[in-house]
Amino acid sequence: MIDRLRERGIVSEAVLAALRTVPRHDFVEEALKGRAYEDTALPIGFRQTISQPYLVALMTEQLMAKKSKLRSVLEIGTGSGYQTAVLSCVTTKVFTVERIAALSNRAENLLSAMGITNVRFRVADGYQGWKTQRPFDGIIMTAAALAVPPDLLLQLADGGVLVAPEGDERQQTLATWTRQGGHFQRHDLVNVTFVPMLTGVEH
Repeated sequence: MIDRLRERGIVSEAVLAALRTVPRHDFVEEALKGRAYEDTALPIGFRQTISQPYLVALMTEQLMAKKSKLRSVLEIGTGSGYQTAVLSCVTTKVFTVERIAALSNRAENLLSAMGITNVRFRVADGYQGWKTQRPFDGIIMTAAALAVPPDLLLQLADGGVLVAPEGDERQQTLATWTRQGGHFQRHDLVNVTFVPMLTGVEH
């Protein structure tokens, strides 16, 4: 898997080390463990998926913006917890928000069992972010909104990067937004397909 990521252009050694460290097979159902290291998204229940390793690596690399480590990152969409675990390797503190309580609880229990202690979990509507913990060096969205919520952009620290898929179910673009004071510079990366970002909370 690591060799494939290098071939596709991932160059950050910190990101590659994180994906080498986190066992992806622990985040998928028993019946899918044999496919855990394929470069494809896999279902995790609740109409959600675990992202393909390449996109996890690409989004993490873009989030870090050539830094070796970030101080504080906000993740919108905990899902399986795989991206969360990868972020925990390259960030001092990860704050992750998930709207489906069962997914959040499962991910929290799994990361705790793995000995990961620098992640805080919250069940909430991701559109609101986590205002009490702002500003964040980086924000990563693992579901696609029609447009990046303004509340999230405003929770970025100056110089911070937000990475997110944007668009509808027919066409989505993965892009970065870099904050420079009150301005945000957008850079489009690749076309992608993510589950849609929804409002509200499911308990």
